[in-house]
Amino acid sequence: MKGVVLAGGRGTRLRPMTRIVNKHVLPIYDKPMMYYPVQTLVSAGIDEILVISNAEHIGKYIELLEGEDFDADFQYLVQSEPNGIAHAVSLAEGFVDDQFAVVLGDNIILEDVSESISLNDESAKILLKQVDEPTAYGVAQVRNGRVESLKEKPESPQSDLAVIGLYIYDNSVFDIIRDLEPSDRGEYEITDVNQRYVEREELAYEEIDDKWFDAGTPEGLFKASRKVREQQS
Repeated sequence: MKGVVLAGGRGTRLRPMTRIVNKHVLPIYDKPMMYYPVQTLVSAGIDEILVISNAEHIGKYIELLEGEDFDADFQYLVQSEPNGIAHAVSLAEGFVDDQFAVVLGDNIILEDVSESISLNDESAKILLKQVDEPTAYGVAQVRNGRVESLKEKPESPQSDLAVIGLYIYDNSVFDIIRDLEPSDRGEYEITDVNQRYVEREELAYEEIDDKWFDAGTPEGLFKASRKVREQQS
């Protein structure tokens, strides 16, 4: 299995810190944020990783990752326009073989998810976590061991299960993305991709515990750094 790290975006939730610096190089305690999604993949046995970012920052990632910190081979692609997560995933079609894992560059997962990064009979899998503010995330409604529906940042969520930024797909995802229409904000939404799998009854899920952080906000950045420090002390 291969892995994809998505490290684009504007980092608007972290301004003014990200006014001149890409958020994925901000520190999570003692390491750049980017190290954590890469380590999630490497710890799961994935040693071929594609990094997708914008043209302005991709060179810095090459400098950052092409050292001795990771036992992995890296490739790099530019997402020329910020057209959404699903669009970024589509750029990986020439890189992957069959099954592959996608992790968002601002998602900090401080537990071993290696057993979760796999597919059996299903075509896609998402990871879920109970959160206090589900309106800030894509939310899954689950019943009888199946995902019934997915909503992106619902005003009245019917669940507190947030979809975290780690997805596992097979090659069918590229056909789904090609058939997508952009959302009201002009982006190709990963929630729409996953909802198609729900409709096909081909979406698996697993729940994780409290060691996940959305470091795309100041509060998430702080909490992730604090947790890493606690684990190292």
